[in-house]
Amino acid sequence: MPEVEILMAGAYPEWDMVDLEANYRVHRLWEAADRQELISKVGGDIRAIATRGELGASADLMKRLPKLEIVSCYGVGTDAIDLSYARANGIRVTNTPDVLTEDVADIAIGLLLATARQIPQGDVFVRTGQWGNVAMPLVTRVSGKKVGIVGMGRIGKAIARRAAAFGCDISYFTRNEHKDVAYAYQPDLIKLADWADFLVVIVPGGAATTKIINAPVLDALGPNGILINVSRGTTVDEEALIAALQDRTIQAAGLDVFLNEPRIDARFLALENVVLQPHHGSGTVETRKAMGQLVRDNLAAHFAGGPLPTPVV
Repeated sequence: MPEVEILMAGAYPEWDMVDLEANYRVHRLWEAADRQELISKVGGDIRAIATRGELGASADLMKRLPKLEIVSCYGVGTDAIDLSYARANGIRVTNTPDVLTEDVADIAIGLLLATARQIPQGDVFVRTGQWGNVAMPLVTRVSGKKVGIVGMGRIGKAIARRAAAFGCDISYFTRNEHKDVAYAYQPDLIKLADWADFLVVIVPGGAATTKIINAPVLDALGPNGILINVSRGTTVDEEALIAALQDRTIQAAGLDVFLNEPRIDARFLALENVVLQPHHGSGTVETRKAMGQLVRDNLAAHFAGGPLPTPVV
């Protein structure tokens, strides 16, 4: 039996589970009938947490694991991990950057095309026999339009490269200007939304970006504007967004992330001007294998006393 005990907050793909369980004694928190009882029983022996970005690791959980040394996160976002607590208590934290950049950028452009060109509606139009009997409504062009990107990290830059290939004019909003990109910097989010035809959100989650896309931003985006969110559900004021979609004060939205995933607000399901995805931006075989490998590489490096491949804390 492997000596190192780890607590897993949620399931990984089977190829990762096989490897982890061959090298560690894995406790599956998500399968426990009584999670608090499991933590009480094994918490004193846990040296690592393997988690996912949306599940994180709270200070309350980490406090109950006195031998905890590392939290290895399957995903880029660490906003659900209490980094302050980890830092103050000498707990290492890792994530899986870079390996999912291209896939998330792909889904952002895919959502933009699906939303503007109404691809899901076109599919229904054909399947329900309407083609040839009535005309499908005209849709919105993507090429040559103005794309505002909220966030210009690795994924934001990858989205911008793809939008540029469509001949789009690109401007971006961040807290600080990026000198390494040629796109126009707009320090005022309202002004960016007013300028843009399409607004793509790809900022980290957390207190600093909670509801950064709010009613004034959506009003500025306007009745011909389209919102794409591939960041975190917390970055958009969902009440304001649902109202804007219902009232057509924006044209449409393409969403891969939501509050209260996977139990999203049921009002989204009744809207025809929104394309919904199940937080699947990184959901390719290639990327998920690379993410799992990086989680396992971080754990292995830590317990071997080597440098961590992708440290956050």
